[in-house]
Amino acid sequence: MIKDSPHLAKDRVQELFSAKYGHTPSVTARSPGRVNLIGEHTDYNEGFVLPIAVPFDTAIAASPELSPIIRVISEGFGEAVFDLNEDSSLLPLWARYVHGMGTYLKQTGKPIKGWTGYISSDIPIGANLSSSAALEIAAGLIFCAVNNIEADMQQLAYAGQFVENTMLGLPSGIMDQMACAFAEHANALLIDCKDLTMSQVKLPESAAIVVMDTGTRRDLVDSEFANRRQTCETIARALGVPSLRYATHSGLTQLDSSHAPKLKRARHVINENMRTRKAVEAIQTQNIAELGELMTESHQSLQNEFEVSSPALDEIVHTALKSQHCLGARMTGGGFAGCAIALVKADKIDQFCTEILQNYQPPALQPAESPTKVFPVRASAGASLLH
Repeated sequence: MIKDSPHLAKDRVQELFSAKYGHTPSVTARSPGRVNLIGEHTDYNEGFVLPIAVPFDTAIAASPELSPIIRVISEGFGEAVFDLNEDSSLLPLWARYVHGMGTYLKQTGKPIKGWTGYISSDIPIGANLSSSAALEIAAGLIFCAVNNIEADMQQLAYAGQFVENTMLGLPSGIMDQMACAFAEHANALLIDCKDLTMSQVKLPESAAIVVMDTGTRRDLVDSEFANRRQTCETIARALGVPSLRYATHSGLTQLDSSHAPKLKRARHVINENMRTRKAVEAIQTQNIAELGELMTESHQSLQNEFEVSSPALDEIVHTALKSQHCLGARMTGGGFAGCAIALVKADKIDQFCTEILQNYQPPALQPAESPTKVFPVRASAGASLLH
């Protein structure tokens, strides 16, 4: 059965809020997670990405307060009490995301008052499904609602990236926040990360996206993520271009030998941008076989050129590709752990999921923190405010 009910976290958080505080919340915000169909590690290189929102949410229920104090409970993680003038480094990580969104809005000159809230989420944390971006966008919507600020979704996406780059030291791009904010039901979202222009791409009904969660987890702050971005920026400077979006294969051949070990990172970005645009064409022409091939090529590049895959991700992709029902498969998100996705014939979803659960063997080199999960998803709607 395809997962497509996006409001379970919303319903639960309203119940939790009412049980804790004795009254119904004034406002509830929800923001989905995402998977990226193709276009990986291209967003911070001003390239193209093609994510969908998935029907798992982070939801926040809240009521405004007269004081500047923000008092919020995150289900399973405890309570945080703070105001925006405090040093956020002493807060738990999840609360730093909330604090950061309020700080960004405050720095734009908007008066920000406090609120009392509750957070609940059914997005797996650390699985490369953008649980952090979902929290950022949901928190931004709450800050806007309780302060009577008209929510500018693109500004909230920028705010989320600001929180990750400036406050948490993670040099991520803006794809995750844009996907959470602007995704539409049944569509993939093509984003040009140079100028953030977007177009909705209607997905074919003849194939489905299946998420394969290896149960392995990562922390991007402590991973090789920052090194990859730094390498891309170094090559762009050597080429004399603003970003690798403008790089060409012929240009790479002109660089001196000192850059040779890094050139495969740039090759991935150049080819991934081309693959993403070809993937859109394949979707628009209903050529799901080509879309699957492009997804598989993307994984091979991420594994061998950009080197952000992992033993578990490689093994589950390999297992998926052995199925006659699979058209293509790849890791999704920043890499190193978490989830891969498969493009599967729409009438063979159950058989495919059964095959993966029976045949996937977690590698000893990368122990899982939770059991393997395999589930189909429908492209879902982006974040929303529910009064």
